[in-house]
Amino acid sequence: MGNGDSRVRGLAARAGGWSARHRWAAVGIWVLFVVLAMGLGSAAGRVDVKESDQLKGETHTAAKIIEDAGIEEPAGETVLVQAKDGGLKATDSEFKAAVTAVVQAVQGTGKVTDVRSPYDTQTISKDGRSALVQFDMRGASDTAADRVEPVLKAVAGVQKEHESLRIEEIGGASMMKTFNDAFGDDFQKAEFSAVPVALGILLIAFGALVAALLPVALAITAIMATMGLMGVVSHVMPMSDTANSVMLLVGLAVGVDYCLFYLRREREERAAGRDAKTALRIAAATSGRAIIVSGITVCVAMAGMLFTGLVTFEGMGLASLMVVAVAMVGSVTVLPALLSLLGERVEKGRIPFLHKAMQRRAARTNGESPFWTAVLRGVLAKPLVSVLVAAGALLAIAAPAVGMKTQNLTLDQEFGDSLPIVQTYNRLNEAFPGGSEPAEVVVKAQDINAPEVKNALAQFKEQAISSGASQGPVEIKLHDAQNIAYVYVPLVGGSDLDKAGASLDMLRDEVRPATLGKVDGVQAPITGQVAGSKDFNDQLAGAVVPVFAFVVVFAFGLMLLSFRSLTIAITSILLNLLSVGAAYGILVAVFQHGWGASLVGAEGVGAIISWLPLFLFVILFGLSMDYHVFVVSRIREARMRGRTTNAAIKHGVVTTAGVVTSAAVIMVAVFGIFGTLSMQSMKQMGVGLAAAVLIDATIIRGVLLPAVMALLGERNWYLPKWLHRLPDLTHDESPEAIAPKLSDEGEPVRV
Repeated sequence: MGNGDSRVRGLAARAGGWSARHRWAAVGIWVLFVVLAMGLGSAAGRVDVKESDQLKGETHTAAKIIEDAGIEEPAGETVLVQAKDGGLKATDSEFKAAVTAVVQAVQGTGKVTDVRSPYDTQTISKDGRSALVQFDMRGASDTAADRVEPVLKAVAGVQKEHESLRIEEIGGASMMKTFNDAFGDDFQKAEFSAVPVALGILLIAFGALVAALLPVALAITAIMATMGLMGVVSHVMPMSDTANSVMLLVGLAVGVDYCLFYLRREREERAAGRDAKTALRIAAATSGRAIIVSGITVCVAMAGMLFTGLVTFEGMGLASLMVVAVAMVGSVTVLPALLSLLGERVEKGRIPFLHKAMQRRAARTNGESPFWTAVLRGVLAKPLVSVLVAAGALLAIAAPAVGMKTQNLTLDQEFGDSLPIVQTYNRLNEAFPGGSEPAEVVVKAQDINAPEVKNALAQFKEQAISSGASQGPVEIKLHDAQNIAYVYVPLVGGSDLDKAGASLDMLRDEVRPATLGKVDGVQAPITGQVAGSKDFNDQLAGAVVPVFAFVVVFAFGLMLLSFRSLTIAITSILLNLLSVGAAYGILVAVFQHGWGASLVGAEGVGAIISWLPLFLFVILFGLSMDYHVFVVSRIREARMRGRTTNAAIKHGVVTTAGVVTSAAVIMVAVFGIFGTLSMQSMKQMGVGLAAAVLIDATIIRGVLLPAVMALLGERNWYLPKWLHRLPDLTHDESPEAIAPKLSDEGEPVRV
């Protein structure tokens, strides 16, 4: 078969061939798609997730009651007035004068309403050294942070006049303002810095500016198109800022990866002596197909989030699924067109010393990685020992995950002592256990002022304290027009969510049934920070099995159809699960137990943020398939071309090592940026993702995969006869070895 006549088949090959022949049309269609998607998204606007829809259980019921009643719950603020030593008590004149000054100061701002003195509400600590002035911010609660500055200044002014007392403000508005000031741009900076980091690594990998820009350009355009599509889709499934951030992360990761796989294969074929047209055709048939298989597998994994029943997770899953699908389509359509248009100009903007070094290395190593060639030599010589050592090491790393504890992190866990307001939070919890985040009982009745309802409210208030669930004070706030009452119950245990959770269970299971539960027609769901954490964990716990089952079963099916090998399908799943397990173990060791936490600028907080384990499973299971499909496809291709299994394994791993390493370095760097953020939850996400990708690209793909395949030998390609009727999605388009074109003198021509 001649150099220009290699026949290729398959969806990716046909798409790449059409794009290369109609390159301007392919580029124009892609640009039009991105512009239309952005325009439609801008016109439609994004529908954000309502608070009432974010959770299930009682917290959802409570939020729905409030929403249906049309009650705009204001942002509540509290001023802690506390003696700095044991001298002053709340009964002393100086203490009373300070409380009066606080009340007058906050009222004087005109920004607050319903100011309550501790001498009226009895919010005085048992030791008499602390008291709480409580009030609400005027206006909408979600914008209260923008209006709280004058109030904070007024409280600070009172503090200056009473140096023997500690006078500090805390609440929804003041905490939000503090976080916005300290970390408002933190996350955004991380997102924006990810692109230059990826570009810098690609420059090193390719040694040419144009080649490095292509993957970043594809990823950015895919992200832009998906942002527009998210606006349209949000009218059916509401989205959130979290979904947007996750989409950016995933889009950058897969967009760069897919382009990297394609571009590297095209350059490799050209370096082997093939003309530009044939090199592009081979890249489309091989790397293009691997991208489609990988992309579909990642989409399936992301779709697992749709089974959680949590709107935030469903939004993240759908947004991630869309950006992967868009990046996959772009990689097999517009990318071949651009490569066809650019031709050798893809090497423009060469960085002299890098490009020369790469040329010398390529000539010396024939495109294979010297490091992984040496590693593979040892692995394939003793595959059983390699499996035992590598698998044993990963199982040891995964072992701490057995004791994983998940919860929504409290303020002090999330930020440590890095913010003054965290110290206020701790002092408030110490003086008034549970007072900073009380349980909130939303009581709805046909007539909230009916005698039996009032009597039940009084009994609930009394039994909440007598049962030991709360130390008080329990506050009741009536909304007569809506026939709704709020009951605020500080939980014993305070910021210790385990103890506070036990107090919550007592309220829900004992106190409520004995009081409010006896009145017909009364609803009394209990919400609040502790309740939200519990309901969230309960919902996630119920979603774990269906999500795991969906992702694993469908990924197994896709591997089976794509490689027509029962063995490869099974080993793919097991290796990915081992990778995820190791990531879990690192998370628990570092963030729950604090082992080596200082090395990543973190600290042991005793728990993993509730949403992270399931999120990591879905993301990592999807992303790890990128490497797996790419490497195994190359091994299978070599095997189809007549190499022995061991030779095919060595060829597949060492020829893909450069691509996998470059892609992994980009992912680790991008995810590592999020590990530098101040919030512990973001650190956990960044470290977990970075560690898992690093393990996956090195130990799993470089040692375990080749060692396991070497042990299995020809059994790698085993497919029972009863499965032969399955659809054949394997590729028979890998070209036969093609002799490079020769010059007149008989020397190979380098393209």
